[in-house]
Amino acid sequence: MKRELIYVTGASRGIGAVIAYELANRGFEVGCLSRSGDKPHVDNVSDEIAARWHPVRCDVMDGEALKEAMTTLRQKLGVPVRGLVNNAGLHTEAPTIDLPMDEFRKLMDINAVALLRACQLVHPFLTENGGGLIVNIGSFYDKMGVKRNVSYCASKAAVGAITRCLAVEWARDGIQVIDVAPGYIATDLNREAMESGPLRAYLEKRIPRKNPGDAKDVAVLVTSLFQEGMGFLSGETIYVDGAQSVAL
Repeated sequence: MKRELIYVTGASRGIGAVIAYELANRGFEVGCLSRSGDKPHVDNVSDEIAARWHPVRCDVMDGEALKEAMTTLRQKLGVPVRGLVNNAGLHTEAPTIDLPMDEFRKLMDINAVALLRACQLVHPFLTENGGGLIVNIGSFYDKMGVKRNVSYCASKAAVGAITRCLAVEWARDGIQVIDVAPGYIATDLNREAMESGPLRAYLEKRIPRKNPGDAKDVAVLVTSLFQEGMGFLSGETIYVDGAQSVAL
């Protein structure tokens, strides 16, 4: 397998960290972009995998910093860029009746505007390599009506729309764009809430399999999209929610 670079935003914790692990485990060099600049928080990592992680402190809201991080890693490693995983994002909730517009804009900026900017920045690196893959991490909330979540739902619906539009427009450049939309996923950041209390009782009722997913469920899917033979899949939203969003 030739050495290729994949950028992952929000790679230090949660789903992003496990995605970074699975990609490195498949032999990719992984540009781990996060506000902290830490290596992914994953237990029991071999030296071989850790050597493929290249952490960089970078706030995705700062377009110039993001551009510099991508460019610096590309030049430092001297390998072609295979793709981008837009994982960085934020979830907040509040009653809609008195939701400040600044709060609405904040979520749209982080979850949609910054994601689109990252896509624009990686485009020339992918075309230089003859094409590649962008995976946007959305949410199954993109097609649901959830009280107190108008900002989050709207921002993740925008991720799906951005994915479809870029997949069509950039197909001529050999670039695939796919939206992976998780449901309730247990990570190092939320596991306690997912496994006990009111949320646990709710999930047992709503998810057909009775349990939330694990970060590895998302990471293995994302990593599989980078394997050879997947070039005809583009523009789609793939839901990873244990069938919750389609259950009656």
